[in-house]
Amino acid sequence: MSAPLLRLERCTIRFGGLTALADLDLAIGAGELVGLIGPNGAGKTTAFNLITGVYQPTEGRITFDNESIVDRRPHQITAHGIARTFQNIRLFASLSVFDNVRTAFQLRARSGIGHALWRGKAFRDEERGIARQVMEFLDLFHLSQHHDAPAKSLPYGDQRRLEIVRALATRPKLLLLDEPAAGMNPTEKIELMRLIQFVQDKYHLAVLLVEHDMQVVMGICQRIAVLDHGVKIAEGTPPEVRRNPKVIEAYLGEEQKP
Repeated sequence: MSAPLLRLERCTIRFGGLTALADLDLAIGAGELVGLIGPNGAGKTTAFNLITGVYQPTEGRITFDNESIVDRRPHQITAHGIARTFQNIRLFASLSVFDNVRTAFQLRARSGIGHALWRGKAFRDEERGIARQVMEFLDLFHLSQHHDAPAKSLPYGDQRRLEIVRALATRPKLLLLDEPAAGMNPTEKIELMRLIQFVQDKYHLAVLLVEHDMQVVMGICQRIAVLDHGVKIAEGTPPEVRRNPKVIEAYLGEEQKP
């Protein structure tokens, strides 16, 4: 069996006397779609912050693509192939849709300011190439008709889609989605599920999904891990998790019992 793309081993993080995560083990394979669920305050976003370098573990190991990423800064982890979205949409609200995606592409561009000054033609060629890729992405995700519009003018569901497109523009191997269905109506949630599955299939991405909407999680995830008070209490397929007594008690509720 090949090594997981991402592995967290006995990861613990403490803030003063508070243990936010305790001995978390989690592995995600290439191309796998995994859900991470639990009540508010269970440690889900903390786990994302560990993976992306916002926090460092007090104890434990985190490896990605067979390399340790502990002590790496967030921009280094992004460059290594991990991208994320946030609970609260983080777009450049006044920039155009096009420029929002272009800035993400430029994170992976080879030309810096020195390249721009001393190798003008190469820089201009690269900029033209980026512009083509931006429009291809916007067309693929049905946003090209809004390319000149400020991001803040988009409907909420389109803003969520744009945030995912920005994350994809960094060419990740692993995409972390933090409550992407928050604030969406039922129609938008169905479209989101299709979008996540499309992205995973087209780019053979691994996806780690934090989401409270169980219809979304149970509908698209291959495997689900459950946190409660910073501890992983269960992991398995959606049917296994739905039947797990610990999960029912801590999160899903008694009405979910078969």
